[in-house]
Amino acid sequence: MKKISKKTNSFDGIIFYTNPNYDIKPSYCENQIALTPPQQNLKIQLDKKQRGGKTITLITGFVGSQHDLETLSKSLKNKFGVGGSAKDGEIIIQGDFKEKAFLLLIALGYKIKKVGG
Repeated sequence: MKKISKKTNSFDGIIFYTNPNYDIKPSYCENQIALTPPQQNLKIQLDKKQRGGKTITLITGFVGSQHDLETLSKSLKNKFGVGGSAKDGEIIIQGDFKEKAFLLLIALGYKIKKVGG
């Protein structure tokens, strides 16, 4: 079976263009306005759904670039010594670190709200 690889240079369906001044920018290079920590409205919750019964800490609502999201995620994962991921404005941390992450994000200046029980 042949593996299908992802295209890294997607030009949103442009096959041919005649304008010599047209600037081709991949869709992943869109500049997103980065909010400062006090302007962020993050939500933190525990989640077990569709994860084989394993608990994760889910932080949602991040607005900013993917690089900033990954930097924040990496600092949280290093602080707790666990794994996780960051994509689409969400940070997933393996395990129950709701209280610790809540206190750490408040110390970093983020506005954060607890969701769920």
